[in-house]
Amino acid sequence: MSIRPEHYDVIRRPLITEKATLASENGTVVFEVAMDATKPQIRKAVEALFNVKVKAVNTCILKGKRKRFRGIPGKRKDIKKAYVTLEEGNTIDVTGGF
Repeated sequence: MSIRPEHYDVIRRPLITEKATLASENGTVVFEVAMDATKPQIRKAVEALFNVKVKAVNTCILKGKRKRFRGIPGKRKDIKKAYVTLEEGNTIDVTGGF
């Protein structure tokens, strides 16, 4: 499978959090993806960019918090996370750079 420019538009960045680190022990990697990305698009992008086999893709949308910026009410952006479960024997090292 060849790498296409669309793959970089689908996957924004890996998420390195405490929860994502715990999920990586079970062969799952967490990415921030485009809001309009579908599960098949995410699967193709991960398989093409990292040369791994994907077992499953689960997504969730996090609504942005309402915060105050310099006294002015505002809202953080919404993000979509993708939990990508890899087949046995496949790994992605997200700490080494994207």
